[in-house]
Amino acid sequence: MNAENNMTPEFVLSGIKVVDFSRLLPGPWASQMMADFGAEVIKVEQPGIGDGARHNPPNYETTSAYFHSVNRNKRGIALDLAKPEAQAVAHKLIADADVVLESYRVGVTKKLGIDYETCKKLNDKVVYCSITGFGQDGPYAPIPGHDLVIQAVTGIMGTNLERGLGVPEVPLFQAADYSAGAIAMIGILLALMRCQQTGEGRFVDCSMFDSLFSMANIALSSGMATQAGYSGQPVVESYGGNPRYNHYTTKDGKGVAISLLEAKLWREFCTIIRRTDLIDADESPADRHTTHGEKGKVYEQVLTDYCAARTRDEIVQELTAIGAPICPILTPGEALVDEHVKHRGLIEYIDAPGEGKIAQIGNPLAGMGLSESKRSAAPGLGQHDAEILAELGYSEDQIADLKKSGAMGQ
Repeated sequence: MNAENNMTPEFVLSGIKVVDFSRLLPGPWASQMMADFGAEVIKVEQPGIGDGARHNPPNYETTSAYFHSVNRNKRGIALDLAKPEAQAVAHKLIADADVVLESYRVGVTKKLGIDYETCKKLNDKVVYCSITGFGQDGPYAPIPGHDLVIQAVTGIMGTNLERGLGVPEVPLFQAADYSAGAIAMIGILLALMRCQQTGEGRFVDCSMFDSLFSMANIALSSGMATQAGYSGQPVVESYGGNPRYNHYTTKDGKGVAISLLEAKLWREFCTIIRRTDLIDADESPADRHTTHGEKGKVYEQVLTDYCAARTRDEIVQELTAIGAPICPILTPGEALVDEHVKHRGLIEYIDAPGEGKIAQIGNPLAGMGLSESKRSAAPGLGQHDAEILAELGYSEDQIADLKKSGAMGQ
């Protein structure tokens, strides 16, 4: 690895150099995590346009809040990889890197001169991670990877169709993006460990589809049962069919998420509301994730009426007193200032040049001393061009010539 002999690593990835050609969410989120753990990350963007995430609303003064949320602790350089001069710079970066990360469609990196075979010739120890929608091969490989289409084809969104509920709404969470980011980082870390053992680099083929599909075991459980020759019925109810595992509107027009799956919790709830007639002495663990049949309709009405007669905060106060997993449905604004979020150190505020003081979602491992606590803001487009080029051995005149050639930003 690139740790210098006189360097005392403060964090696990100190001394690891990452050249990040990825854009939007999975790749930048993965490289941000590595930066949090001490890696040096150089973000490479297209001059003039940059990472498309820079343009996603809402914005601060100049740049997207979204962009800032996945690109902290990095330095940035702008290179037009369609130009040979820019490719030469990229090759110098790659030659000195431990990790190369990219998220182009299959085949594009070869045109840009940053494909794995090229990188391997420059640096045979490099760990090269490619994040695509559907992987390097297979029937779906040519399809661009966007979260919605990935979620659709994994079977997760189809759970509504399986239950006769029609086509579902667009998911509220980018599960395919984040699962790919997590799997990419795991793959990179494992490949780095293998490199330490063998001295050999490795290609990491990270598919958004593969990543999310591997986590879809609950959604796919009925299909797995039918594949084995069983009926697959009843299906596991964790998607809104179980009235005791659902969300309800409160008296003040807000909402709560109620999870009274276990019989013990249901008994305690029924006792509190003085409806012990709803307690089923024959309830078994097998009933936990079901619709509860005809009883389910009664349960749903009771819970609907209970919540409609109380404010959100009244319900949370009353039911958390019995240890029930009842939580308020918070807006994004409420979540950011929630007391538990503050206590866990999950939000911090940093000064971003040109933007002022902005919120950053903290690394969940920071409290264990594994993550950098002092964070730098996401880089401006090409912010560190001259600095990085000088480190690569370019003179001031050569840097000026590169800018004149259009190989990088002005």
